[in-house]
Amino acid sequence: MKKIFIMLLSFAAFIQSCSQQKKEVSQDKNLAMKSIYDYKVESGDGKEINFADFKGKKILIVNTASECGFTPQYADLEKISKEYADQLVVVGFPANNFGGQEPGTNEEIGAFCQKNYGVTFPIAAKVSVKGDDTAPIFKYLTDKNLNGVKNTTILWNFTKFLLDENGKLIDSFVSTTKPTDEAITKYFK
Repeated sequence: MKKIFIMLLSFAAFIQSCSQQKKEVSQDKNLAMKSIYDYKVESGDGKEINFADFKGKKILIVNTASECGFTPQYADLEKISKEYADQLVVVGFPANNFGGQEPGTNEEIGAFCQKNYGVTFPIAAKVSVKGDDTAPIFKYLTDKNLNGVKNTTILWNFTKFLLDENGKLIDSFVSTTKPTDEAITKYFK
């Protein structure tokens, strides 16, 4: 009798495990079917950035930091956001994941960007771009199972993600690739 009870418990545990795996696969499948247009994030000034508003334009998403050696790229990001305004939206995502180089509050970050680089493109509220607390939009951007194009490991601040007019990831670019580099601007010509 004890043997039968143990077998029944084992069988029940096996069925529950299969059910849980099926549920997880289903959830992952739903995530993979998302598009960039499904994302809404808080802006640095407490409003909302709705990526569906950018349909028909390319989107360049960049994880930024105010105290990084690549921080001067804000100037180039502003330049291309103006130069290609009819076909491109740049969105900055401040993150403090690398060397503590973005310690400020959302208000401080916004003031810094405006004062030092005249930034007019949207700046999101500070997020995490790696680790257990990665923002959902960066999970999407970095995981091929979700974005359908490629896996990307964010190694430092100012990693860039370019999406096409239909919200599909085109490519990602490492920090050393300047926003004005031909590798990026060739998509705007």
